Amino acid sequence: MISTLIMYLSYPFVRYALIVGVLIAFCSSLLGVTLVLKRFSFIGDGLSHVAFGGIAIASVLNLTNEMLIVMPFTVISAVLLLRTGQNTRIKGDAAIAMISVGALAFGYLLMNIFSTSSNLSGDVCSTLFGSTSILTLTRGEVILCSVLSVAVTLIFIFFYNRIFAVTFDENFARSAGTKADNYNLLIAIVIAVIIVLAMNLVGSLLISALVIFPALSAMRVFESFLSVTVCSAVLSVVCAFSGIVISIFAGTPVGSTIVAVDVLAFAVCWLIGRIRGE
Repeated sequence: MISTLIMYLSYPFVRYALIVGVLIAFCSSLLGVTLVLKRFSFIGDGLSHVAFGGIAIASVLNLTNEMLIVMPFTVISAVLLLRTGQNTRIKGDAAIAMISVGALAFGYLLMNIFSTSSNLSGDVCSTLFGSTSILTLTRGEVILCSVLSVAVTLIFIFFYNRIFAVTFDENFARSAGTKADNYNLLIAIVIAVIIVLAMNLVGSLLISALVIFPALSAMRVFESFLSVTVCSAVLSVVCAFSGIVISIFAGTPVGSTIVAVDVLAFAVCWLIGRIRGE
């Protein structure tokens, strides 16, 4: 099996898939803990639906580089989502449902009306649940993903103390002079970038699992914010690497396989927590 894996690694497309998969999983896990603790778990799911709408618009315009539309569209939606969620008349969960379902419906409608593809159902299914595009990445796409992943990591490290403060006690952070609204906005924008990067890996419907499951798994074992974040990052990278390798050997869908491994890791961590009496 090891010799077979080494043989597969000799192919550039396999190396590219592993590099991008690991980077996306790592970035997703960093802010996953913050989203869970701030009860923003569904923001990833909401933005993934928005990204689907962006992909539909890009396909209608026949753009070869979908990210030119999807990235700005998702970032703007993240800002609107955050601002709308702060409205006392429209609560956060209602805002997420309103924007995400609307984007998903309009995206599918546009693809039906303007699509020139002979396999619309296959295109939609691939977008929602991931596709083999992770195995057809170009060198330029890998470099772009690497640059954005490094930027996300540096932002998290540089603003770690402020993100920590806003996550645990936003009111105290405000009283201490921290501009909480600005950091909430920063978190929303970074999550939007991660969502767009993860579209090719797991599809729009499974992205929230990539963000949330490693954080929930780490919380079953550790208690401090730093320990949970580090454990979440390690688990996410291991699960992504394992999921991609398993999908290559077994011929299963990449995104679904990664999420299945994440679910298995959560079950193991939950069992460890139960044994420890937590």
